[in-house]
Amino acid sequence: MKKIAFITTLLLFLLLSKTYGQNFVGVKGGISIPNLTDGSSQQNEINSGYSSTLGPDFAIFYSAHLSKHFLLSTQLEYAAEGGKKNGFQAIPTASLPGIDQYFTAQNRPVPDVVYATYDSKAKMDYLLLSELAKFNLPFNAKSKWSFYAEVGPFAGLLVSAHQITSGNSDIYADKSQQENITENTQQGPQPFDNKENIKDDLHKGNFGVEGDVGFALNYGKGNLFIEGGGNYGFLNIQKGTANGKNHIGAGTVRLGYAFKIEK
Repeated sequence: MKKIAFITTLLLFLLLSKTYGQNFVGVKGGISIPNLTDGSSQQNEINSGYSSTLGPDFAIFYSAHLSKHFLLSTQLEYAAEGGKKNGFQAIPTASLPGIDQYFTAQNRPVPDVVYATYDSKAKMDYLLLSELAKFNLPFNAKSKWSFYAEVGPFAGLLVSAHQITSGNSDIYADKSQQENITENTQQGPQPFDNKENIKDDLHKGNFGVEGDVGFALNYGKGNLFIEGGGNYGFLNIQKGTANGKNHIGAGTVRLGYAFKIEK
């Protein structure tokens, strides 16, 4: 039902755009620089400390003039989201089989997290359907160059999501690395090479805002352009609260071409 609603919304946006008159259809692609921001009221050691990573971003769009300088652009975008944490960090105790026995054997409460040194990457792929209000301003009356800015809301659909970890490390009970669990249990460094599908742990839908600024060149039968911008999701992505709450967001840099459509 969610996929049907998403497709229905897409068709509705396209129909609404046509009422303003046909002007451009185009494609654009480049890189996404995503990061996961932690929800201020749901912050813990698991969901904080992410840094930016890299991924692909590309889109198709349909633009219609509202006036000489204003357009309405409907855009369907594939967006890479997520983030990475490398180095010494917390890991849920429940994700490490047998670690809880180390604490129960000593009649100690099992902590929610233990610590290790490894690389971790949250990789998520979204489809974003956006409706952007665009302002376009030529440099002068005879110039082939113009500046533009666009902003608007998006509805997002999660396509895939994986947590990818790698490395080998001792496991510690404390952040100060004074209590080495693997050493005390006569085990060696533990492997962290794993790719886990976490799509079922995340909400499938999201909504937010995105925008771009760029420069366009009147070239051939359309416009060649370069732009930089970003997107931000308003909803927490996790279903539960055990690992805190995060928001998606990314910076983008893209090249594209918009083809003029003759009326």
